[in-house]
Amino acid sequence: MNRLRKRPTGDRGRRYALVVFDWDGTLMDSVDRIVACIGAAIRDLDLPERSRAEMADIIGLGLREAIEQLYPGKDEAFARRFVQSYREHFLERDPTPTRLFPGARETLRSLHAADYRLAVATGKGRRGLDEILERTGCRRYFHATRCADEARSKPHPEMLHAILDELEIEPSAALMVGDTEYDMQMARDAGVAAIAVAYGVHSPERLLRHDPLACLSDIRELPDWLARAD
Repeated sequence: MNRLRKRPTGDRGRRYALVVFDWDGTLMDSVDRIVACIGAAIRDLDLPERSRAEMADIIGLGLREAIEQLYPGKDEAFARRFVQSYREHFLERDPTPTRLFPGARETLRSLHAADYRLAVATGKGRRGLDEILERTGCRRYFHATRCADEARSKPHPEMLHAILDELEIEPSAALMVGDTEYDMQMARDAGVAAIAVAYGVHSPERLLRHDPLACLSDIRELPDWLARAD
């Protein structure tokens, strides 16, 4: 992989040319639905129950990694059954509503209009992300996206590396925005700066252990933070 990159033209001399967002818990309020679907898959497979906290804690990981955390040592056949059940509930059967966090769409629109490159690095699968980008009308804002079924799961930095390579942006010109320790660790290991959001899955105390540049209480604070950084 070629690690030599140039910043894109048109960045207006900004400190950060690219902002990479996590999806669930950062842009979309989807924790309740994810937890409901994990619980449904557990019941489908007649597995020992897990607490809401245990199920929420794995949000952000790829499904295979999440399963290993919930039920260590299971084989691939088990994982396939779990994934199939979870996806059936999430994509077709579960009625729990999901919506963008207040101000998320406006933040994306503002940054896109200001010529930032925008991307998504998510633990979702490609089918799920594509569906939600179409439903929310947010696809137009993103220059690149990577999912956990296309690269190694967070906290491994492969998703960020792929986005940086595709957009030809140096790690020093990129910023990761996320709500979990997995996002913070992925950014660190990719050599990318990170901002945490305090309203998602992991507590501010957990996020601050990873020394993000800031911990925002509202996604609408991001454009002003970026303006000050420049």
